[in-house]
Amino acid sequence: MKALLGVWIAVLLGAAGWIAWDAWQGKQPGIGGPFALTDQNGRTVTADSLKGKPTLIYFGYTFCPDVCPTSLLLMETAIEKLGPDAAKKVNLVFITVDPERDTPEVMKGYVPNFGPTFIGLSGTPAQVEQVTRAYRVYSQKVPGKDGGPYLMDHSSIVYLLDRNGRFVTHFTHEAKAETIATAVGRLL
Repeated sequence: MKALLGVWIAVLLGAAGWIAWDAWQGKQPGIGGPFALTDQNGRTVTADSLKGKPTLIYFGYTFCPDVCPTSLLLMETAIEKLGPDAAKKVNLVFITVDPERDTPEVMKGYVPNFGPTFIGLSGTPAQVEQVTRAYRVYSQKVPGKDGGPYLMDHSSIVYLLDRNGRFVTHFTHEAKAETIATAVGRLL
């Protein structure tokens, strides 16, 4: 278990370091890009359809026992700090790294737990791989213990995009809601 945790922390630090290195060098990180996925209501959502509002995106999976629900709650809490109308002015997006289990129907039962405006996105394995690659997201299936269901190792980063869909910054799941709220508030 400690080895698995060590690998997970190394991956998270590596992804954050990669983003920070680009920013330090003055490069606009090559994060994000076009995608087409299916939301919890069966509608197609593209990167372009999210434009017009700042967007917080988190990649995870619905069977995640810990970091995913914590991160989604963090996103919702950050937006609540901006006032009662803020949820209508920001896209809150959860993209699965486990399209095998996270169908639109499963997402429909999951994302409302974190707020009524959350968008849960899934797609084919190829579609999900394309978007995870564009956002530099690490994910890998890990066999369950003693015949239990598999888990997904994955990076745990909340991405903030501006109204034009451009990457602004990122936060780990350990960020404070106030910090995220401040960054989002600057874009409203």
